[in-house]
Amino acid sequence: MRDHRATSSLGRLTKRPDFVAAASGRRFHTERMTVQARLREGSGLGLRFGLTVTKRVGHATERNRIKRRLRAAIPTAGQDYATLDADVVVIGRRDILSADFDVLIDDLRRALRAVTKPKGASPAERSSSSPPSNGERRGQSHA
Repeated sequence: MRDHRATSSLGRLTKRPDFVAAASGRRFHTERMTVQARLREGSGLGLRFGLTVTKRVGHATERNRIKRRLRAAIPTAGQDYATLDADVVVIGRRDILSADFDVLIDDLRRALRAVTKPKGASPAERSSSSPPSNGERRGQSHA
């Protein structure tokens, strides 16, 4: 029997605007998948996942198998982040078919750690992203 406790707090993305909004957030890439996420503030919906596997990956049976493997790995990988308000989109690649299941879970955990960081630049990034001193717009010169 399946354990529904791990999946009860993980929701699903079903509408296109949610997928598009997640694409505007942070990204994490591996050879097996790309993970995109956008943090939501105050919605109380918890962690929600969406899966995408394009036709370039393979035939329908292969794409469905990729999605089944990801659906099985998501509850295990996402249990530590279940209370976080975020929309996560996983874009699967063909290498998921041959990857070990533990590797998929590890990839998802690393991706969730990276894409769910709060927006806040590190001190090194802040110094390099300071506005131009003379009022000009960055990347333009008036010579």
